[in-house]
Amino acid sequence: MSRRTDRINEQLREEISTLLAREINDPRLNGLISITRVVSSSDLRSAKVYISVMGKQEAKKEALAGIQSAATFLRRGLRDRINMRHTPFLTYELDESLEEAAQILRVMNQIKSDDPSLEPDNVEAINRPDC
Repeated sequence: MSRRTDRINEQLREEISTLLAREINDPRLNGLISITRVVSSSDLRSAKVYISVMGKQEAKKEALAGIQSAATFLRRGLRDRINMRHTPFLTYELDESLEEAAQILRVMNQIKSDDPSLEPDNVEAINRPDC
């Protein structure tokens, strides 16, 4: 991607986050919701917005439905906030990357705790600067 597209993606992410936090009063959106990234098409006419929602799968689906129902409002709000010839059409998807990363960390920690060579006595010997 070009620097311009990256800059526009970041601006869209910030503005959508602001609109969600300040302008939308949907009870389905009362949890912790964050816009993790925005990926625009090369012609900047459309963009995928990835959202992360903390909570159970049901809460995630409700939040996604709430954002999709507010899509027209969000696009209109973006039109007023950003200076682009065409306001992109937005599609929303759940971003599962944070949960996947947490799962990988849990597995790594479990492997670390099962490895006898990483016991506290052995770790001190490994970390000594004179070795």
